[in-house]
Amino acid sequence: MTQTSINESDYDSFVARHQELEINKLFRACVKLEASDLHLKVDRPPMVRVDGSLRPMNRGPIDDEEMVRLCFPLMNERSRKIFDKEGGADFAHMLDVDGTNWRFRVNLLQQLGHIGMVARRVSSWIPDFEGLNLPSSIERLCTYDQGMILLAGVTGSGKSTTIASMLNWINKRFRKHILTLEDPIEFVFTEEKCLINQREIGLDVVDFEIGMKHAVREDPDVMLVGEMRDKETFMTAIHAAETGHLVFGTIHASTAASTIGRILDLFPQDMHGALRSAIAMNMRGIVAQKLLKSIKPGVGRVPTVEIMNFSPTVKKLVLEEQDHKLGDAIRVGAEDGMQDFTQSLKKLVDEDLIDREVAMEVAPNREALKMALKGIDVSQGGIM
Repeated sequence: MTQTSINESDYDSFVARHQELEINKLFRACVKLEASDLHLKVDRPPMVRVDGSLRPMNRGPIDDEEMVRLCFPLMNERSRKIFDKEGGADFAHMLDVDGTNWRFRVNLLQQLGHIGMVARRVSSWIPDFEGLNLPSSIERLCTYDQGMILLAGVTGSGKSTTIASMLNWINKRFRKHILTLEDPIEFVFTEEKCLINQREIGLDVVDFEIGMKHAVREDPDVMLVGEMRDKETFMTAIHAAETGHLVFGTIHASTAASTIGRILDLFPQDMHGALRSAIAMNMRGIVAQKLLKSIKPGVGRVPTVEIMNFSPTVKKLVLEEQDHKLGDAIRVGAEDGMQDFTQSLKKLVDEDLIDREVAMEVAPNREALKMALKGIDVSQGGIM
């Protein structure tokens, strides 16, 4: 039997086993309701997030016995070991709903002595930039041959969807090899012009470190390395960028400018100088985003997006430790494809995608947004 037939057989067995799970009734309801997330907590009914708001399902609360019965069969041997050791585990779950394969990014957790679960629904369809209401200037970041591009934001801000859209933009236009290392895999790509290999930590390779060691022998042009959680991950990713790869990753940071400090916080002070040089030389852009409820019919949520491209000015400020001036550099950097949250929010309001109240609520600088909405150009001015 060939390796391909073994993989197909294993996949069919995996799907068949998961289709029999009791919890799949809740996952199917999540799909039918077009919910982004499913939450399970003991003594509460199942909750779904629809257009950004949590709503209870029309059924009774889950008790401890039912929670164990629903959630534990989701885990394989590896996930169960991680759950028992760490009190939580992340993994993917696949499900067929009316002939369409859906993936869920599942986090199983313990809280106050009870089991709980949060699952994010991942669409099998990857929308383009226009469909996501992303600025067209993001295309520029996809055209680099090497370097690093980071997506910043909190959990649930749409970082993974934006990266998937960027990788698919490359997939449709260039003949390259895209390699992803994910834990777990979220979006499954359909090859167009690119050759795409997706490796899941724990399923295809033991851990991230070994996966990256293999990656340098697998001739990738573009790499997705997931979340920058620690200094080892960041150093491995920046090294890949230095050696001729275009590397995508995510990081928990509230703005593009604050991402620099977030990276430096991973390392001791005596390494900051060398890190600033590496960032200035290899970073191509940082995109920060937040998801907001839309007022446009048929549109659930839209991203407000801040883009910091590494122009000569931005590189100079990073090298000179002038991080407090990065916000101004973004604000006046429209010619370099940059925009800050104020400019993004104004555009979303002008296009009737969000209302003014929502924009004001999330605006980092409300006075600047008020001026912008009155037609006063807040992009004028220099960097002192």
